[in-house]
Amino acid sequence: MDDIRDMIAAQRGELGELLAGLPTARWDEPTLCAGWRVRETVAHITMPFRYSGRRFAFELARSRGRFGEMADRLARRDAAVLAPGELAEAVHSNVGHPWKPPGGGFQGALAHDVIHGMDITVPLGLEHAIPEERLRRVLPGSVSERSVRYFGVDVSGVEFRADDMDWSLGSGASLTGTAGDLLLVLCGRSLPPGRLSGEASGRFTRPQAPA
Repeated sequence: MDDIRDMIAAQRGELGELLAGLPTARWDEPTLCAGWRVRETVAHITMPFRYSGRRFAFELARSRGRFGEMADRLARRDAAVLAPGELAEAVHSNVGHPWKPPGGGFQGALAHDVIHGMDITVPLGLEHAIPEERLRRVLPGSVSERSVRYFGVDVSGVEFRADDMDWSLGSGASLTGTAGDLLLVLCGRSLPPGRLSGEASGRFTRPQAPA
């Protein structure tokens, strides 16, 4: 248990430092979370640290139990009132926060931080390599795992194969990339051009932006 909590603390500490040095203008750039800029994504990452259990329940009730609707509303609202420095500090000052997603445990907390961190760093072209030990704790081991089903990505007929560590999933048309990029694909993200290769790469790659 201490091992995974150390990973969570390290992940948050690294992201907090990266965000602290991010120019203000870049906080308005889009992330891989549809419709969210860096501001909204960091507001979402830090929501569990800033809201008490009672406040969370109240906001969820306001959204009639629809978590996705609530998360989007709060991310947009908080991003409009919290300055970049406040959002970065909310990450950095909560490296040891014991939050766990319902039913997800500390592994779910690690996955939440890793995935949303990459939602920011990948489209912005920021260097932030996720250590293999963290990725192995959150990468699914089979196409039947709950994490794969949750995001609803159609993985049928695709073999996911990491090119930076020994990990693969499924069978069929090849899809190759870093383990982190493949994790993002499994979480429903479409990646910028050039990050994936193989027969199935076009299926999970964003169209090239016009020059």
